[in-house]
Amino acid sequence: MSDLILYLLIAVALAFAISSWWGVRRLKALHIRSTVGGDAQDPGLTEQRVAVILNPIKAQSGEAKRLIQRGCLAAGWEDPVFFETTAEDPGHSQVAAALAYKPDVVLVGGGDGTVRVVAEALVHTNVAMGLIPLGTGNLLARNVDLDLNDLHANVNTALFGRQRYIDTARMGIENSRTGSASEHVFLVIAGIGMDAEILADTNAGLKKAVGWLAYTEAGMRHLPGRRKKVSISLDGSPEQVRNIRSVLFANCGLIPGGIDFIPQAMIDDGMLDVVVMSPRSALGWLLMYVKIMFKHSGKLPVMTVYRSGRVVIKCPEPMAIQLDGDTAGEATRLTVQVEPRSLLIRVKAQD
Repeated sequence: MSDLILYLLIAVALAFAISSWWGVRRLKALHIRSTVGGDAQDPGLTEQRVAVILNPIKAQSGEAKRLIQRGCLAAGWEDPVFFETTAEDPGHSQVAAALAYKPDVVLVGGGDGTVRVVAEALVHTNVAMGLIPLGTGNLLARNVDLDLNDLHANVNTALFGRQRYIDTARMGIENSRTGSASEHVFLVIAGIGMDAEILADTNAGLKKAVGWLAYTEAGMRHLPGRRKKVSISLDGSPEQVRNIRSVLFANCGLIPGGIDFIPQAMIDDGMLDVVVMSPRSALGWLLMYVKIMFKHSGKLPVMTVYRSGRVVIKCPEPMAIQLDGDTAGEATRLTVQVEPRSLLIRVKAQD
């Protein structure tokens, strides 16, 4: 009898492993179809005007500049025009100057912060954005299936690739304590609570040395802590009061480490996936970890996922905010709205 139980356990384990493996493959294929397939079209331009927003402190910025110049020369186009970001200006004035040049495509060579600033200026325009990922997280590049280790291929995609519209999201941030208010676009994942606290507390030196793995060290230090009360309204529904550690707003779900954090989040579905995380013990964090890593579809009381086009969050005390991995101060009220098919980007041709 004991041997039969053992065989049954082994069979169940094998079935779970096979289903998990197949599920990961299927989800990856779904993400790739969503991000680079479907209605991606050839730009149909025989000649293009190319503007480039470049962060000059990134390690490969010089090589990226040379590859872009070489690509435009080989195509017989005008010389590309370069605008470099500075510590004081992460790209706002540079993208304004780039748009005054009347480009067909604006290439972005930098990290997630530079990409987000440029995208904010390009939403609801017909000017395409090409990605040259040079940062630590490179979140949008991951979600449109770019190879982060192939600079030459990414330059070719940005210059000569197909293009399609993707969703973006807009966050209104209000702080009743300071009276401040602002509005920002994000492309991948924004959040309020512990996730933003981790980003703010990540050691800069460690991040420079080991990249995105530095977030893990900060995350471990922030696991203990109290939940905070917020009210959440989805698509105008009555407010629900929750005790949370974080609330995430996902336009798409791939994050560093090859983790599909929110598998159902698609970049072109016209919806946000809202993840309410409320663990209060080590067991809660462990259950969330297992669910995320194994793509388990079962429901967890400490990790609830909603789909919504508009989310309003109110909190009695200011809470930390992040947008695509960049901290954005604190808020007592957030309004998050998806903007379907609002940004034109360059993507790889499908194999």
